[in-house]
Amino acid sequence: MSYNYEDLSIGEIKDLLRQWRESNERRSKDVMELWDFILVDIHKLGNEKYVILEQVLYAALDTHRYNVSLMCISILSQEFPGSMRVMRYKAAQLEAEEKYDEALEVLDVIIKADETNAVARKRRVAILKAQGLVTEAIKELVDYLKKFMSDVEAWQELCSLYLQVQEYGRAAFCAEELLLHQPHNHLLQQRLADIRYTMGGVENMELAKTYYCQALKLNPDNMRALLGLFLVTNNLLNHYKSAGNSSKRAEVWKLCQFAQSQTAKKQKEARETSASPSLSNMMLALAITE
Repeated sequence: MSYNYEDLSIGEIKDLLRQWRESNERRSKDVMELWDFILVDIHKLGNEKYVILEQVLYAALDTHRYNVSLMCISILSQEFPGSMRVMRYKAAQLEAEEKYDEALEVLDVIIKADETNAVARKRRVAILKAQGLVTEAIKELVDYLKKFMSDVEAWQELCSLYLQVQEYGRAAFCAEELLLHQPHNHLLQQRLADIRYTMGGVENMELAKTYYCQALKLNPDNMRALLGLFLVTNNLLNHYKSAGNSSKRAEVWKLCQFAQSQTAKKQKEARETSASPSLSNMMLALAITE
């Protein structure tokens, strides 16, 4: 929806900014356009003055208008001297300007004053990651999770960082922790299956098969889980054939055929054009016979 900001009153601008805040819309460029109109009437913002300043501050950082963000920080610093929240704004300003060492120093002051400040600790991890210091970011995040063990987003980020450095065993541990918090999330089931499949070995392949099946049970339309189940069962079929385990091979064979048939069915429903190779055709090319 487009607005003619010049025709809006100060009250309408406040309502629009409030609407974006409540719906978690960033809208940084639009926020900055509105700020240009209300700058002269900042004294008319009333009780919403400080929350609007915070909204404008982050919009200014997003759009690289650092002079505006510095002005917002200056106003807030005068109103709330010594505030930890305002210090976080200063760290965000330094981080946006890529003055990472100075930003870390500010965050260290915040953490020293309040060890339970989760936001400041997370920003430390983000800065280390931005600097390419993945190992240090992992150490910082591990230390954070010792204090905030129920932070699902932190476990998810730690899992991603471990995957970057190919620490698949530890990434699997993080994925398992995520499943404890969200056992009915089919994407987490699939991700853990992907990790186990990547780790290799019969035991991990069997675990991957189990997690792929659970992901499909929760969401039959998860195409990545279908492809994963097809690939992992193909690998297990080759192992069981060489090991002479006919009972397990028969079970895995049924799963392999199920994954292949379901993929073909979904491809047919989607009415993919025959000009481009479909997923089911590629799987048929990979399939082995009994």
